[in-house]
Amino acid sequence: MFRKIALLLTFTASAALAAPGPGTAAVKQANETINGLLKQKVAAGSKEETDLATKVTTSVRSFIDIDELGKRAMVDQWAKLTPKQQTDFLGLLRELIEAQYVKGLRSNLDYAVKYTDETSDKDGNIDVATTIETKRKGRPITIQIDYVLVKQGATYKAWDVKTDGVGLVENYRTMFNKIIAKDGFDGLMGKMRDKKKDSGG
Repeated sequence: MFRKIALLLTFTASAALAAPGPGTAAVKQANETINGLLKQKVAAGSKEETDLATKVTTSVRSFIDIDELGKRAMVDQWAKLTPKQQTDFLGLLRELIEAQYVKGLRSNLDYAVKYTDETSDKDGNIDVATTIETKRKGRPITIQIDYVLVKQGATYKAWDVKTDGVGLVENYRTMFNKIIAKDGFDGLMGKMRDKKKDSGG
C-alpha cells in the first residue's frame, strides 16, 4: 500500500548535472544525507538504532512536505473532513511514511542515481528528473524518478515523487478515494493504522 515511499531517498549518488540548479542540489543533498544514515550499522533494538531512526525521520521531514502531499492526495475529500480529522489523518500519514524509512535501517539496498534534468513551471514547482540504475532478481533495471519541489523560505521541499511518470499524490488520491467510498474515512484510518503496525510502528 505504501511501499513505494520507502524507496524515495535510499539511493547512492553516482552522477549529477554539469551545472545543477537549486532543486537538483536539494534532492542530491537529501539523498546523500539519508543514504548515509541508512548505511550505518547498529544493533537491532539498541539505543543507537533509536537515535539513528530519529535522525532519519528528522531528515525525511526536512525534505518531504508530507502535509502538502497528504492534502493534495485528499483534495477530493479534504473539505468534507473536520479539522480534527484533517489533523489526525496528516499525523498518521507522517508516522506511516517515516516508519517506512526507519524500516530501511535494516535493509542494504544500493542504487546508482543520475540527475538528468531540472525544469520549472508557471506555478513555481521545480521538477528534478533522475534515473535509478539497480537490479531486480539479479537483472539490471532502470527506473525514472522525478521529484516535484517547491521553495519554502530558503529551502526546497518535495511534495510529490513520480516513479516512471506516476506520482505518489495521484496513486494515493486514487487509493484514498476508493477506500473512503467503500469504508468511509474511519475505514481509511483503520487501514493506515494496520499498515503502520505491519511496518513496526
